[in-house]
This record gives sequence, C-alpha cells and structure tokens, in this order.
Amino acid sequence: MKKKIIYYLILLSLFFLQIQSFSEDRHAVVLKVDGVINPVSAEYIIGGIKEASFSKAELLIIQLDTPGGLDTSMRMIIKEMMASSVPIVVYVSPSGSRAASAGAFITIAAHIAAMSPGTNIGAAHPVNMGGNMDSEMSKKIENDASAYIISLAKKRGRNEVWAEKAVRKSVSISEDEAKKENIVDIITENLDTLLKDINGRKIEVEGGVKIINTEGVKLKHIEMSLRQKILDTLSNPNIAYMLMLLGFYGLFFELSNPGAILPGIVGAISLILAFYSFQTLPVNYAGLLLILLGIILFILEIKVVSYGALSLGGIISLVLGSMMLIESPAPYMKISLYLILPAAAGTAAFFLFLVGAGIKAQRKKPTTGKEGLVGEAGVAQSDIKVEGKVFIHGELWDAYSSEEIKKGSEIVVTGVEGLKLIVKLRS
Repeated sequence: MKKKIIYYLILLSLFFLQIQSFSEDRHAVVLKVDGVINPVSAEYIIGGIKEASFSKAELLIIQLDTPGGLDTSMRMIIKEMMASSVPIVVYVSPSGSRAASAGAFITIAAHIAAMSPGTNIGAAHPVNMGGNMDSEMSKKIENDASAYIISLAKKRGRNEVWAEKAVRKSVSISEDEAKKENIVDIITENLDTLLKDINGRKIEVEGGVKIINTEGVKLKHIEMSLRQKILDTLSNPNIAYMLMLLGFYGLFFELSNPGAILPGIVGAISLILAFYSFQTLPVNYAGLLLILLGIILFILEIKVVSYGALSLGGIISLVLGSMMLIESPAPYMKISLYLILPAAAGTAAFFLFLVGAGIKAQRKKPTTGKEGLVGEAGVAQSDIKVEGKVFIHGELWDAYSSEEIKKGSEIVVTGVEGLKLIVKLRS
C-alpha cells in the first residue's frame, strides 16, 4: 500500500513538473535596441534570434528606436530575421522613438511591424559612410538599396511603392500614416497591448505557417551583455574621439617623464580602444593627421618663442582635424561640435599652461644646495689675493678669485668647486 502511494506521489510530482515546464516554455523574448545599428547591435539581435529559436519561444519582439546605422550590420540582421522559424515583431517604441534609415528596413523585414503612438518611420535614403561619392556611384547605391527594400516589402506584403519612396526621396511618416500606407500592421500602446493585438495572427515563417498564441505568454527580456554594452559605447564617435585625445595625453606624459608608468599605460589602452572604435567608423586620415599636427605645434610652442603663432596654428589644426575626423553626412556618425570646441580649448590650455609651467619649473635656477649659490651676492670678509673668505647667506665660505678683492667689497658667486666658491667683484 505504501509503495503504491509513493508511486502515485512520484507520478503526480512529475505531472506538475511537466506542467510547470510547459508553462515556462510559453514565453516571448524581448530585445531592446536604442541607438545606432552597428556590429555590436547586430550581434545582440542575432544572438536574441538564436536564443528565441533554441528556447522555442512563441515569438521575438525587437523594441526599436534608431536613427539608422551601417548597411552591413543591417543586412546581417535582416538575413537572420528572414531565416527565423520564430515570428519576429519589430515594435517602434516608446513614444518619441523612430525607425529611420536602417531601422526602416528592419521594421519592414519583420513578420509583424508595430508602432507606438507618437513615433515615425522612414528617411531610408542610403548615405556613404566614407565621404563624398560621385553621381554614378551614388546612383548605384541608391538603386541597390531601393531594390532591397522593395523585395523586403513584397516578401512581407507591405506597400512597395512607399518603401521605394523612403529610399529614393527620404520620406518619413507618422505611425498613423504608416498604418494607412500598409507599412506597419499595428499601432499599440505598450508590450501588453501588443501581445493582445497579435494574438491569433497567422504568420509565415521559415518552415511553414504559424498561428501566434500569446495567451499566458510571459515576457523574457534579454539585455546586452556587459561586453556588448562596453563595445557599443566605444562605437560612439564622441567616445572614440575622447579616447584618442586621452591616449595622446598619456603617451606625451610618459615620454616627457620617463618612468611615470601609469600615464603610459592609460594612454596606450586609450589609443587601442580608440583604434577599435575607428574600425566601425568612417575615419578620415587627413583629419587624424591634422590633430597630430595640432598637438605637435602645441609642444613646439612650449620650446620655441613664436609669440602665439604656433598656438594659433595648433588650435586651428585641432579644430579642423576634429571636424574632419569622422567623414559622414549622417549626423549620428559625426563628432559633436559642443565636444570639439571644449576639447580644443582644454588641449591648448593643457599644453600652454600645465606642461609649460612644468618645463619652466625644471628650467628655474636652483635655490637650494651648492647650485643655489651661483649668482648670489655677498661681502668679502678678508682681502682675497687668489684665496680668502666671503660671507653669504649668513655663512662664512672659503673663496677663490682670479682678481684681487679687498675686504668689505661686494662680490658675486660665479661657481662652486667642492666647498670653495668662485667669486668676482660685483659690478
């Protein structure tokens, strides 16, 4: 009897564990993308898609707010989205968000596209991340982007005509217009209402048609890992710019004060991180050379009397180089002018005042020890015929002079040999 009771209890426990496991499997993965589409955000989204597939999630929601980003990163994301067996919802949210440029492509590529009230989508005209293009190359890139977005819109049953306009004419529309133009499927307030609105929809995914069932689904938020957050921050052009300047400062300190060690370590690490950031940014090397020239001119100003000409040249070179450093018409890829001007002023002040004061202090005549006696005045305490006694700083010293000096005459120290002073008559 006891064995049967134990057996039934075990079966009952297994039954409840199975129910609990089934309940835990009923989830939707949520990713939050707030910023530029770059290699880090691509890695984050692709990792989220794979996690959703591995955990057999009911669906994947990408909460999106982006001004755009790199074409290569965007295409990597879309390629993974198109091959997903899990329904993907791109939700432009919260209010005030946008899906511009690369974000518009990603939204149109979603199985379900949704927007919050007070959001917008569009302005998908391609920009060259590496500077100016000739008209022929610009036309080729525009045609390629246009064909790509049309194919995505056709695949998802969206408005192909408007999608092409978003690329060729950079048009941008609000959420209400996007719904009317059949660019997005739903306008909804938040994630909870989104789940209700998409419940029961039939979605064609890789491998067949799936009916979305959101009843009892729990949201599983996946955030960027610490590594991804750090790399994403480093991809910011303003951060890369500050790391580069910090690297130059650190190395200059180390070279001017060998053995300090810490400035050299900080400078080297900062420069390596800056160079990593520049890999994901359209760097103009002429701008980088101008920044280097500006710093060299500041250093020369300390050592050469130019009456401010070198300092002025350094400031001009640093400001122009900073403005040219990131060569892209996309505003989110440029270094802020509000950062460039204080950085240029701070760099000028750093070299002209702080470093200059340090070098002047090193050149200053010693005031202590034997070296501090050179140039000091005193009085002869005896007749000096080659040798004699002098009184300086309240002390009596043996002195030597090549000229004859009478007792009581004022003298000046011209050198020190051991414990004997070399003196001459004070003129």
